[in-house]
Amino acid sequence: MNLQSELNKASLFQNLELLANQVVEGFISGIHKSPFHGFSAEFAEHKIYNNGESTKHIDWKLFAKTDKLYTKRYEEETNLRCHMILDSSASMYYPEVKNLGIENLNKIGFGVLAIAALMNVLKRQRDAVGLSVYSGAYDYFSPEKGSERHHQMLLAKLGAISLETKPAQQTETYTCLHLIAEKIKRRSLIFLFTDMFQTETADEKLFEALRHLKYNKHEVVLFHLLDKETEVHFDFENTPKRFLDVETGEHIDLYSDSIKEAYENSVARYFEDLKLKCAQYHIKYVGVDIRGNFSTVLNTFMTERQKFL
Repeated sequence: MNLQSELNKASLFQNLELLANQVVEGFISGIHKSPFHGFSAEFAEHKIYNNGESTKHIDWKLFAKTDKLYTKRYEEETNLRCHMILDSSASMYYPEVKNLGIENLNKIGFGVLAIAALMNVLKRQRDAVGLSVYSGAYDYFSPEKGSERHHQMLLAKLGAISLETKPAQQTETYTCLHLIAEKIKRRSLIFLFTDMFQTETADEKLFEALRHLKYNKHEVVLFHLLDKETEVHFDFENTPKRFLDVETGEHIDLYSDSIKEAYENSVARYFEDLKLKCAQYHIKYVGVDIRGNFSTVLNTFMTERQKFL
């Protein structure tokens, strides 16, 4: 999968490029401090032009509208540090997709594209981004940097992950998150992309690891990636099927309709407990349907970036 070509197909990503300009236009219409102050890495606010000052930063569009001279004030770069964590275990490669594309994604494909899109936004804002990848082991770590070389290196790594044909069969989320937490020393905005399926670890242990991520005053956002049609609503054709756990190898043969209602009720309770636990530990929970677009992820990023700064 060519990440850049896929990103260029995503209408939301193209629209996101216009966000900084839209923020500036908000200043032009109201001439007051924008609620998105700090989102743009450069423009901060307008101030009245004083005679003798350089005319370099006069806003001539605003002059044409108001017949008054204002200059643009610029603020220093924010140097936000953002660390992406991607679960690359076998369950993340569901559903099986032969040719990944913007209209044909599994969970790992959605996670890879979402991270690549966020990296592009961070790059435009001159912010630093790092990446950790885990499955049955802590497979990859790259610290937060903002260089073009680093950006291309992370894109290459993400591209390789999306094409993996033999993902790890076990998920050591608990162990790996503790290791990642030890690696990230400086306060960062942390995004975790996972389906929350794990082997041999109780949920309490998992949240202990998530709390560890917050130890150094990091802000943590959990993006819960699911194929809602099948994994939430259990929407399968009602014929005899074998359902296989790709991580443990266990299987069960049944008609989907025979357990659909009980399954949906059980999943709903699990989601409710998960959201409550996240709220308890001040972790932002965001449910994401991989059959949808990237608006949930990108809107969450913009909101959390503002709060973080």
